[in-house]
Amino acid sequence: MRLWVGITSVLLVLVYIVGSRRLVASDDQWYRALVRPPWQPPGAVIGIVWMYNFTALFIAAVLVARHGSRWELVVWTVCLLTSIVAALLWAWLFYVQHALFASSAALIVAAVLTVPLVIAAWGSVTWVGALLVPYLLWVCIAASLAVGYVQRNADVSLLRGNTSR
Repeated sequence: MRLWVGITSVLLVLVYIVGSRRLVASDDQWYRALVRPPWQPPGAVIGIVWMYNFTALFIAAVLVARHGSRWELVVWTVCLLTSIVAALLWAWLFYVQHALFASSAALIVAAVLTVPLVIAAWGSVTWVGALLVPYLLWVCIAASLAVGYVQRNADVSLLRGNTSR
């Protein structure tokens, strides 16, 4: 089971990296036209944060698989899978479908699912759980940004995903 969890977790993080990169780059012109929340960090900071997050997820994937109890392995795997699905759903809804409200709901779900993910990692290896706390904080900030985009771009056509203005 440990080997399966380790391999599955690493593959999930790779899918997360590739999927988010492809989806986020899908409609730059539309994104630039949105009114941004004032607490959104600059793009360079976001890039650095994601390098850290993906590195932390890789480290956690290996160490949780190696040291976690059976329960921690199950919680880790289920929450990693579902949180990544929710995060990629956010990217697809936001950048491809331009559905701001639905995308913010997906990112809130991803944030909620990240809590037991961090708890499982913490129970496996304490410092690995601590390593994932910035990831949890970032997903929560990202969810707040998603809600901020909904509030600042309340044009009905944007909320429904219609990009014509």
